[in-house]
Amino acid sequence: MALGLIFFFSLCFTLCFAGNVSYDSRSLIINGERKLLISAAIHYPRSVPAMWLELVKTAKEGGVDVIETYVFWNVHQPTSPSEYHFDGRFDLVKFINIVQQAGMYLILRIGPFVAAEWNFGGIPVWLHYVNGTVFRTDNYNFKYYMEEFTTYIVKLMKKEKLFASQGGPIILSQVENEYGYYEGAYGEGGKRYAAWAAQMAVSQNTGVPWIMCQQFDAPPSVINTCNSFYCDQFKPIFPDKPKIWTENWPGWFQTFGAPNPHRPAEDVAFSVARFFQKGGSVQNYYMYHGGTNFGRTAGGPFITTSYDYEAPIDEYGLPRLPKWGHLKELHKAIKLCEHVLLNSKPVNLSLGPSQEADVYADASGGCVAFLANIDDKNDKTVEFQNVSYKLPAWSVSILPDCKNVVYNTAKVTSQTALVEMVPDNLQQKDGSKALKWEVFMEKAGIWGEPDFMKNGFVDHINTTKDTTDYLWYTTSIVVGENEEFLKEGRHPVLLIESMGHALHAFVNQELQGSASGNGSHSPFKFKNPISLKAGKNEIALLSMTVGLQNAGSFYEWVGAGLTSVKIEGFNNGTVDLSHFNWIYKIGLQGEKLGIYKPEGVNSVSWVTTSEPPKKQPLTWYKVVLDPPAGNEPVGLDMLHMGKGLAWLNGEEIGRYWPRKSSVHEKCVTECDYRGKFMPDKCFTGCGQPTQRWYHVPRSWFKPSGNLLVIFEEKGGDPEKITFSRRKTSSICALIAEDYPSADRKSLQEAGSKNSNSKASVHLGCPQNAVISAVKFASFGTPTGKCGSYSEGECHDPNSISVVEKACLNKTECAIELTEENFNKGLCPDFTRRLAVEAVCS
Repeated sequence: MALGLIFFFSLCFTLCFAGNVSYDSRSLIINGERKLLISAAIHYPRSVPAMWLELVKTAKEGGVDVIETYVFWNVHQPTSPSEYHFDGRFDLVKFINIVQQAGMYLILRIGPFVAAEWNFGGIPVWLHYVNGTVFRTDNYNFKYYMEEFTTYIVKLMKKEKLFASQGGPIILSQVENEYGYYEGAYGEGGKRYAAWAAQMAVSQNTGVPWIMCQQFDAPPSVINTCNSFYCDQFKPIFPDKPKIWTENWPGWFQTFGAPNPHRPAEDVAFSVARFFQKGGSVQNYYMYHGGTNFGRTAGGPFITTSYDYEAPIDEYGLPRLPKWGHLKELHKAIKLCEHVLLNSKPVNLSLGPSQEADVYADASGGCVAFLANIDDKNDKTVEFQNVSYKLPAWSVSILPDCKNVVYNTAKVTSQTALVEMVPDNLQQKDGSKALKWEVFMEKAGIWGEPDFMKNGFVDHINTTKDTTDYLWYTTSIVVGENEEFLKEGRHPVLLIESMGHALHAFVNQELQGSASGNGSHSPFKFKNPISLKAGKNEIALLSMTVGLQNAGSFYEWVGAGLTSVKIEGFNNGTVDLSHFNWIYKIGLQGEKLGIYKPEGVNSVSWVTTSEPPKKQPLTWYKVVLDPPAGNEPVGLDMLHMGKGLAWLNGEEIGRYWPRKSSVHEKCVTECDYRGKFMPDKCFTGCGQPTQRWYHVPRSWFKPSGNLLVIFEEKGGDPEKITFSRRKTSSICALIAEDYPSADRKSLQEAGSKNSNSKASVHLGCPQNAVISAVKFASFGTPTGKCGSYSEGECHDPNSISVVEKACLNKTECAIELTEENFNKGLCPDFTRRLAVEAVCS
């Protein structure tokens, strides 16, 4: 084990979990000590066990005290109430043990409804088909199975001694999830259910408090908490409860076919600083690492396989810079204030029409101040204790001694990283680049024996019960030789209406077209010319789900599948096929035979080819290959494929669909952090695929002989599939002279005086890399952003040599903005900056 990891594990030596967790109106109290806690959501099924240690370590290095996770009911009881699964990435106990060994606390959100953009909101599909069941209301069946599962998880945690009352890391548990949004739709049954859920949870006797998030009528036996982009104005229902923020969304989820939302680091930091300024005690980032919706676990519908969430740790496990670093510095600043914040009451001072200070002073003489400018357009200079402070628009400055600014939310002092996906050509297991593809074709329509026949349509989800995304609807129509469209060479038009989610239409085994809904509206209509011949014509419609509904009132009743099929253009007008005799087949032949698994791959006859067919629908491709070079995280580039599913060595990579967003969406080149954030405030990627790369964990690869299987629904070019390695191409920083620079050491040295420490640029390379080149450096008035800096009117020509001397061939370095390093006589009328871009290798 690396020395760093040994040290990391040794940190758990004295984090004494054993003891009491209580609370009052100000904070949680653990073993008699008040705690101000920074928490990070990392969902165990959205990564793999080989990643857990490093994810937890990176969170801890980012200044995090607590890991939070949901418990995902439907991965632990996927098929029936009599079976439980806790293997692989569903090993909840292993995940919690890693958190404990790291010396961190854990918040366990049992739910067991979770929403979370997770398939069916985390509730097993089988429960919907227990006769008489209605989810999330005063319903006997639902409450019975919910309590049974909750009790099982609690007993498992007790058996492993994981609650803090037993010496474990779990300090809080959650029951239900955001039910307050939907309770009203269930009437009195909803109120009774919410009260029952709280009572049922508390009766488990875990020895730690229970919380209910966004529960506006939570009883006094639990703590009600806040979920939002901003929770500074939140107040608990009861005055004896601490102010807890269970979900601060540092980004947002993605849906196939939509542009990508972004929340700037400055705004996330602003929201956190405001929360603690206004008396907050526990703040959780949802998500801190979003991860991946492997297989068919994504909900929505239309949620992407990536659940990156623009979180501080990206989908692949790398720190997202500058967001991770900017928040790390914030956490340091808040921790400098912890004792005073938790042991005094604030005094609020007006500093202007949209400016204020909250000042905390304790009996020992400690003093902490938060200076806020909530004007979302204008920078302001304010007077506080006879000193002038410049406050950028929409920002908070933190003064742990009421004098020195150690942090401002709008001034990003941490480095930025440019990360790129570097193609790594697929290679055969013998090292050759001429891949030997093998192909198997699905039949368009009924394979094997039909599952059943029916006049008219069935609901897609009720038929498949989510055992597959796919359901075939097939029928036939006889076309007379006298139809005018045959004589005139015209094409009749196929008209389809569907509740969702997507469809491929085949006539006589030929693909005629595709259609789908989207993340905001699942139903869709299909209208396309089709080719019909005289005589009998086979109509085969492949209906698809793209994840099941994961939230909403009575969401389990939301259906999918066809509601109308017509063909217009016949001599006698439009023919309505909706009430024809339809033949149904659930799923695909390749799925049924498990040909994506190593043990099932030989269940069909594959055709070997050096040139696999392109743009061919309903095609399975397989190839045996070596892993990509290096040890960087890996993504599968599916830009040139259509839509389908992918597996490596039988592991489910997930749904792929490089569906492009509309060019008419409102995208920007740079996000303005100022002002309240909403998911549609800052989009990028208009006209581009929502998701091009699909995470393939390194631990899934063998040294050689890896089986990659692709099922392509509508046609693509498999020869253009590549693995890509996620690499940091450049690191950058841009720091101004007036950026905060004080830290604990400089504050202690300053004593009662103002700190005179200087602003500095800090650069650091990823593990096992050093700074090999300085691409740009300018002290003066540089402009631009990472990857495109340029010199301004003022520029110190010695800038590059100063940076090279400090940084070359080092893993990390710091350059102070001092007269010893730079010509301070330049640009006396400007606030001077230092911009640097370097390369790690």
